[in-house]
Amino acid sequence: MRLLHFKNAAFNVVRDMEKNHTMAFAAALSYYFVLALFPFLIFLSAVVAHLPLPNVLRQVMGLIARVVPAANMVPLRNLMKDTILSRHGRLLTVGILFILWSASSGFMALIEALNTAYHVSETRRYWKTRSLALGLTFSVGFLLVVALVLLLVGPSLSAWLTETFGMGILWPYVRWAVAVGCTIVAVELLYFVVPNVKHSFVSTLPGALIAVGGWIGLSYLLGIYFQDLSAFSKGYGSLGVALAFSIWLYWTGFAILIGAQFNSELLREADGALMPEAKRGANLQ
Repeated sequence: MRLLHFKNAAFNVVRDMEKNHTMAFAAALSYYFVLALFPFLIFLSAVVAHLPLPNVLRQVMGLIARVVPAANMVPLRNLMKDTILSRHGRLLTVGILFILWSASSGFMALIEALNTAYHVSETRRYWKTRSLALGLTFSVGFLLVVALVLLLVGPSLSAWLTETFGMGILWPYVRWAVAVGCTIVAVELLYFVVPNVKHSFVSTLPGALIAVGGWIGLSYLLGIYFQDLSAFSKGYGSLGVALAFSIWLYWTGFAILIGAQFNSELLREADGALMPEAKRGANLQ
């Protein structure tokens, strides 16, 4: 693909943002993120509680703090601490059930959002889209857990690499690269199977890179903003935590949608002339 394709695709994404209802879909996705996140944290805490790792709560919270604004860390820390200390196996079952319901509902909303981004209508049967949503819940959840486990076992593996091969200094970079790579693959998986179009898995990479890179960058900037804004917590109190958390989830959904729209526009640019909306999508290869 030529550089001009990327330039035109980026311009079209900005131009069609209102027509694609990007802001509205990002708000809807943030709502489903809220429904899915806390059951996922409960499930994650219950799993982590059974791992034979020292200071596991501190490690997990340290990793979460890298992407979640600081204003949101206190309630998350309390929730995970209570769950880890309780060590109730029942929470695993409850967490899984809540995740399946809330996350699959969120993926149903994502299917509609990505179909809009690709300018296609949904022609698959309901049971197929619902099964797809459940399958994505397991697949994306598995990739996220793999990424987290790699980060958690980092110190132990680093010590082993240092003792065995003398290359432990490289592991901090490798584990973060693998974690980010798993996240990119998870987003690519969404772009590949969710919209009702046929395209190659490789063609989803540019949008996935934009989505993950934008999400990391926006999370970092949002964290700096709320840290430097000292009057924020005083003026809003506990509501400030909810506000910061809502904004962060909104930008997460926004980044995912922008990446999908970029892929859609890039495919059209590569195919040549843009087609009428009614015919778009079916011819994307």
